[in-house]
Amino acid sequence: MNSRLDPKTKNIYQEYAQKLISISKKQVPPLFVGINGCQGSGKSTLAKFLSDTIKNDHDLKVLSVSLDDFYLSQQERQKLSHDIHPLLKTRGVPGTHNVELMKNTLEKLAQRQTNFKVPQFDKTSDNPFPESEWILIAEPIDIVIFEGWCWGIAPQNKTQLQKPVNQLEAERDKLGEWRNYINNQIQTHYQPLYRYFNHWLFLKAPSFDCVYKWRLEQEKHLASTANGDETSIMSAGEIRQFIQYFQRITEHALATFSEQADTTFYLDKKRQITLS
Repeated sequence: MNSRLDPKTKNIYQEYAQKLISISKKQVPPLFVGINGCQGSGKSTLAKFLSDTIKNDHDLKVLSVSLDDFYLSQQERQKLSHDIHPLLKTRGVPGTHNVELMKNTLEKLAQRQTNFKVPQFDKTSDNPFPESEWILIAEPIDIVIFEGWCWGIAPQNKTQLQKPVNQLEAERDKLGEWRNYINNQIQTHYQPLYRYFNHWLFLKAPSFDCVYKWRLEQEKHLASTANGDETSIMSAGEIRQFIQYFQRITEHALATFSEQADTTFYLDKKRQITLS
């Protein structure tokens, strides 16, 4: 995917890779880099570019990890939907990840342990890949690049949670139980893990309105790599419904995350960086 980057973006990414290398040389490894950006903003493309560039040009061991790879299985989310709230059946929001596995993984990486595996999630089947297909960490890692659409986000206050932000919340979370559960998950289980991270990057979209278009493009790419199994590929209407699950936290990030990020890449509607 790196070959698809335009020269300007590629140059900015290369400069950022050099910045991370410089930072990593000034501290005890590993360097933990967190990347936040809405759906379709290019997080995985950036993470792959950084990983490939640093590994190819320098004698450093780099691991690129996605928050998405820690999603719970369909069966586990089904149980959550029964025990907590029906909307938790759908993967995406905080509370639908295996946070214990995430915590253990980050701790092992921080200690530069080896001979353990990092999970991989299969979005076409909506379940984790078998452990035999997970990434084996055979050598101590120098730089960890961890990207996620809500990664690094702080919880909202109770006042912000009162009013629904879209039709999904208004009709299917009338009492606010789902959004309050998510917010509590961020505060209790996700925020404590941010302490591992030394550097934060924010891919800032112009607004939430861009997410639908970008997510549609993402789904078309997923369909092209589905190897004939397109049962989990979403239609345009399904995508429009699906992104409502992400709206609250995405808009919260757009309003606040630049303040805590060490670096912000401002994107235009075509995902081109306008200022860094």
